[in-house]
Amino acid sequence: MNEEILINVTPQETRVAILQQGTVQELHVERASGRGLVGNIYVGTVSRVLPGMQSAFIQIGLDRAAFLHVADIWEHRQNGGEPRPIERLLHDGQRLLVQVIKDPIGTKGARLSTQISVAGRLLVYLPQDCHIGISQRIEDEAERQQLRERLQHLLPEGETGGFIIRTMAETASDRDLTSDIDYLRRTWTGIQERARSVTAPTLLYQDLNLSLRVLRDMLDDETERILVDSRETAQRLQAFAQDYSLGFLDRIQHYSGDRPLFDLYGIEDEIERALARRVPLKSGGYLIIDQTEALTTVDVNTGGFVGGRSFDDTIYKTNLEAAHVIARQLRLRNLGGIIIVDFIDMENAAHRDAVLGEFRKALSLDRTRVTVNGFTTLGLVEMTRKRTRESLAHILCEPCATCQGRGAVKTAQTVCYEILRETLREARQYNAGEFRILASQKVVDMFLDEESQSLAMLGDFIGKPISLQVETLYMQEQYDIVLM
Repeated sequence: MNEEILINVTPQETRVAILQQGTVQELHVERASGRGLVGNIYVGTVSRVLPGMQSAFIQIGLDRAAFLHVADIWEHRQNGGEPRPIERLLHDGQRLLVQVIKDPIGTKGARLSTQISVAGRLLVYLPQDCHIGISQRIEDEAERQQLRERLQHLLPEGETGGFIIRTMAETASDRDLTSDIDYLRRTWTGIQERARSVTAPTLLYQDLNLSLRVLRDMLDDETERILVDSRETAQRLQAFAQDYSLGFLDRIQHYSGDRPLFDLYGIEDEIERALARRVPLKSGGYLIIDQTEALTTVDVNTGGFVGGRSFDDTIYKTNLEAAHVIARQLRLRNLGGIIIVDFIDMENAAHRDAVLGEFRKALSLDRTRVTVNGFTTLGLVEMTRKRTRESLAHILCEPCATCQGRGAVKTAQTVCYEILRETLREARQYNAGEFRILASQKVVDMFLDEESQSLAMLGDFIGKPISLQVETLYMQEQYDIVLM
């Protein structure tokens, strides 16, 4: 598969687009003012233990305390007998080595684990563990066993830590693996030495920035080239590749064209489309994607598509196309957590099975762990996608100041009735000579036309004159009542 990676760098942010056959499959954004915390290792302090929730709040130097559940405490997981409650494992003020496994999202603080892992290009080092695991993407059992034996042979004598073999290690040489082992062990030794000499809370280790994580995590043999529009970043990537990814050194290219890189490949337009609620399908159908704090819903509609031989055939073809588009949109938007997909209802069981199979196949391209539970009794597809960082919309957008994130505003008539009620309350509380209503043009127009009788009736009832004044800067829901 023809794959290109485009890296756009400015002093404020780094953006990465991954293209396959010229189509954008993934978008990643990292801002200098808000780098992700996943992978960071801290010496923290236990600020509060919550036995009822079997959790604890840990101060690691952020604005909000981070969250540690008992299931993410390594000592708890290693206990051979009955699981020990968190109040017997932790106490207030305790110093603790922790790693961020989930960024702060919305109102939730970062989630932590005491099981430390340090990622390299080919391996992940687990200093507290002793087993050798292998990426689930490597499916051939004979190959898995061969990789495990190769790594065991390369480990230095007396090594007590464990490793996870990443997918990229499939074609790696023994020299590459040895280099990765040495890098990871040096990194862990440095973390331990620093942890002994600092006060809590302190950041001990920060994961690589986005441009370097591209080389470590996103490259594979199908990547034909990496285009970078910053000469300095390109040189930094080449230096990193010289040490850790020599086979990819000649694929890193500096882009020096006059036209912005993301404009040239249409990435800016793709970002705009990835923020839209409605996603058109080539067939004429469309998706509606709604993201909430609890879950994400995807609704499939036929729209204007009538291309099938029958209504059932039209639905089937729309759902098949939607399966691929949904999988791509989940990657583009980095949607995680619980996801509910409402495919168009299919009476034919074979059609349902085919759509679900196509959906699973499309999702298999995802680098993030995905679990699909199939159709429920209501005909919905339940799935989860591991959420570690904020979605694209949460990084680039904020709730609308006018509608406060509701996605709708009150009608001018609704606002008029609120103003009438509020004016009556004010008249009963204060003995003003006149009441002046300040509101948007549309609300004032409503009072002068359809609701003019309502306003006149209120004026007669309170026995005071009521005047209107247009405030051009007011949004439709904004108003003020001035006592004259």
